[in-house]
Amino acid sequence: MTNTEGKRKDAAAEVVLGQTTSFYGLLRFRETLRIQGKFKGTIEATGALIVDRGAEVYADRIQVSSLIVYGTVVGAVHAVDKVDMLSGAEVHGDVTAARLRIADGVLFDGQCSMTAVDREVEIFSRPTEEIKAELQKTNA
Repeated sequence: MTNTEGKRKDAAAEVVLGQTTSFYGLLRFRETLRIQGKFKGTIEATGALIVDRGAEVYADRIQVSSLIVYGTVVGAVHAVDKVDMLSGAEVHGDVTAARLRIADGVLFDGQCSMTAVDREVEIFSRPTEEIKAELQKTNA
């Protein structure tokens, strides 16, 4: 697979609710969803959720495989894998996840519960370059 094919495949797997989009109700998805606008309701997904800077999510419940927050999230979050709160993010609500990363400059108002992690997985040994590459990919 060429690098261009890989980029097209990744782009096809991500759905975007744009900046001018307001959505109310129940969201279910399997791949990656990026919210750039406003959402209010419930999220039940097996995929990853990205809340961009300036986006607002008000949910009674968010259940996803992973969550990356640049914007505002209000509501209870359950992530099977990880939650990343990046600089400038606001999260108001309880968070349950196997891994949690909170950057400097984040406003987090809630409690955190850590779920079980496979003992063979060393969650704190990820190389910095791997983390940077992942963040650059999500910002693209």
